[in-house]
Amino acid sequence: MTLIIRQMQVDDIIFVQEVAKSSWHDTYEGIIPKEIQDRFLQVAYSEETLIKRLHKSPFLVAELEGSLVGFANFSTINDGQAELYAIYLSPNLQHKGIGTALLEKGIQALEGATNLTVCVEKDNTIGRHFYQAKGFQLVEEFDDLFDGHVLKTVRMELSLTK
Repeated sequence: MTLIIRQMQVDDIIFVQEVAKSSWHDTYEGIIPKEIQDRFLQVAYSEETLIKRLHKSPFLVAELEGSLVGFANFSTINDGQAELYAIYLSPNLQHKGIGTALLEKGIQALEGATNLTVCVEKDNTIGRHFYQAKGFQLVEEFDDLFDGHVLKTVRMELSLTK
């Protein structure tokens, strides 16, 4: 199994859109109404938005045996703080170490960061368990208004200092 983690290229946008859509529908079914998911995906994963994100922050893709199967997008570093905006895999490829590889490579790209935070929908148990297993600690829970839908959200934090 040959896994390559690399910086996203403009040619990868269609793939990123496909993975975002399939993983969002799989992850948030029964948590976020589908029409709200679709509206969010249309805006957050439009070609224009992805090009902006690609140029201003670390945006990695995972390539397995020549096929793109996942991605992770991180913020830039501000006073040692960085945020993981998104990490998504094709739903059939979870639990194979790909998410871990994306997270580790992203942390390496965040040279100088002392902390990494991520916000996760509270009912996204797969995501929460993944972050807990990687050493993230629960920092706070809050309600997030998401396109008129209230989400129970948890903020988790990972110290990057040894």
